[in-house]
Amino acid sequence: MCSSTWVDLFLFRHGIAQERMDGLDHPDRSLTLRGRQRTAAVVNHLAQLGVRAERLISSPYVRALETAWLAHRAGLAPLPEVSDWLVPGGDPQALFPFQERSVLLVGHEPDLSSLAAVLIGAPAGALRLRKAGWLHLQLPADAATWRGAARLELLLRPGALQG
Repeated sequence: MCSSTWVDLFLFRHGIAQERMDGLDHPDRSLTLRGRQRTAAVVNHLAQLGVRAERLISSPYVRALETAWLAHRAGLAPLPEVSDWLVPGGDPQALFPFQERSVLLVGHEPDLSSLAAVLIGAPAGALRLRKAGWLHLQLPADAATWRGAARLELLLRPGALQG
């Protein structure tokens, strides 16, 4: 997937989750049956394509962790690690730099697409990850800053990955 000078960064938005209660978000909202099915179809398709990450880091929110575990079970990555930097409103860039050549982050919108936009040098709002959407970036492993240094390799809607 990459040469020794690049890091493959995969961004994966959690699947369809239970509705918000009284319009408020809650960390304990889990994936719906449809969300689990769609997410499983996406990760199984990616695994069939040979996608593999050396490290998997997830938001601690239930819906993200369920998504991360589906990715792990499909063979996309090792056991998930949890990071508060991936909660809604967190700062995923605090996880950089990565020692691995391929890393999968599972989290939320608009944080993941905002991170991707910053990394490729696009304006805010230029990218949007749908639920169970997948984004692949390549980052120069030795960059002094990653802002604007990444290459967008792939941005897929879940429908494009369902078998």
